[in-house]
Amino acid sequence: MELSNRHAVYVGSFDPLTLGHEDIIRRGASLFDKLTVGIGINPDKKPLFSPEERLSLCREVLAPLENVEVNCFEGLAVDYVKSCKAQVMLRGVRTLTDIESEFTMSLANRMLAPDVETVFLMSSDQFTHISSSLIKQIAQMAKENSAVKLKEFVPAPVIPQLIEKFPR
Repeated sequence: MELSNRHAVYVGSFDPLTLGHEDIIRRGASLFDKLTVGIGINPDKKPLFSPEERLSLCREVLAPLENVEVNCFEGLAVDYVKSCKAQVMLRGVRTLTDIESEFTMSLANRMLAPDVETVFLMSSDQFTHISSSLIKQIAQMAKENSAVKLKEFVPAPVIPQLIEKFPR
């Protein structure tokens, strides 16, 4: 199977999609002819949002990006990349800890799929502190003006659904 080096795949749980994720996706979309966002479904994890909710939110937020498609997948990320006929796995890194774990993962992926290259984009400085766990904590603990607080972390369409997950 011929893999395209002009097609990248960015995988993650996106639970929820953050401004940091969106930034990596927008930047990746400007570098590649096609970018597929793969929402990983791990049956052993208990995500806040269902796969359908994550898919819907990602598609809504990313709709303006004409060369970006969003799908769900199960199994190994490198297998999904190959099933998309892509040669590039796009990864975002925020911190030194991310770099260490992503380096280890890229070595394993290289052994599993030597024809798939991993390309890293450093997080933009205003997003390096954003993580899904931090966002969930803010949504859960913010008693007042949680929507105002969350707008610094997640795209606008995510906010109402995120607040709904943590009733007051």
